[in-house]
Order: sequence, then structure tokens, then C-alpha cells
Amino acid sequence: MIAGLDEVGRGPLAGPVVAGAVILPQDASRPWMKDVRDSKAMTRLQREEIEPRLREEASTQIGSASPNEIDQLGIVQATRLAMERALNAFPLMPQYLLLDAFPLPNVNLPQKPIVKGDAKCLSIAAASIVAKVARDRMMDEADERYPGYGFARNKGYATPQHLRMIAERGPCPIHRLTFSPMKETGSPP
Repeated sequence: MIAGLDEVGRGPLAGPVVAGAVILPQDASRPWMKDVRDSKAMTRLQREEIEPRLREEASTQIGSASPNEIDQLGIVQATRLAMERALNAFPLMPQYLLLDAFPLPNVNLPQKPIVKGDAKCLSIAAASIVAKVARDRMMDEADERYPGYGFARNKGYATPQHLRMIAERGPCPIHRLTFSPMKETGSPP
């Protein structure tokens, strides 16, 4: 069993970092598999059409690390934590890992980090889709809880409107306080 892993959300100012882990079915000739590619190269609609197929016909898991964990551990360790959580959610641990250039030194499994793996490897691309759809949904929910920051549109990234709202209102509970510009505000939400 080979699992592909990828993460989304390392760079935003708000929200979790989310990792996807996918073990694809042995039969790679399924028609929908031709549409699997790096989530960044797909529209939201395309990702949302493929993601249910992945959940139904592959083995998929997600893991995340909260903004608080990101602030405490740093983004690299929080990303590894999210990936480890995704792996540990499988009922049976995979036997080999394919990772998007991000090794997991604390995981005692054979693994191969691949630079630009989400564009080169089908299982890593599938993991990127699962992670991206999950994180987008989390940020859509955050938009309802914390209106005004534009999380449904900006997904926590530093858009001009998002930066303006941080300047006006200060950070909210899902902002990463160790990321600029929140650390310049000097106070938690």
C-alpha cells in the first residue's frame, strides 16, 4: 500500500495547515483518474467533482494543525504534524510514502520525497485535491464565524482586503499570530 501525501495552507495568515493522504486503488484505469492532477492546476469545481470519487474509490484521510499549533511549533513542524495525523487516521498504515518534497523524519516508513510531486505523481496529486477541498471548506466555515475578513474568497491569504480588515479589526482567533502582520499588532485576538 503506497500513500501519497501533500499539504495545503502553509503560507496563509489564517486557518489551519491541512494534509491529505491517499492510497489509490490498484486499478488505475478508472475513467475519473485521468482528471486527477495538482490541485493548483484545477478549478474549485474540478476539485469538487473529483474529491468525492477519491473518497469513494480510494482510501483517503486528512490531518490538520491549528493556527495555535502553527504558532507554537512553527509552520514546518506543524505541517509534519498534519501529515502524521493524516497517516495515523488510516485503519492500516501504508507500507510506503510518496511525499511532495517534504520528508517525515519521525515516521518510520520507507518514503520518497519528490520535488514538485503534486505535478509528477498521481497519488500526491490526489492528496493535494483531498487536502485543498477540505481546507477550502474549513475556510468557508470560518468566513461564517468571522465575517468581514473574506475567508471564503481569500482562504486566509494576504489579499489587500484581508490585510485591510486585519488593520481595522486586528486578528481573529484563527489568525496565525507569529505570521506578519499579526505579530506587529502585539496582542492576541
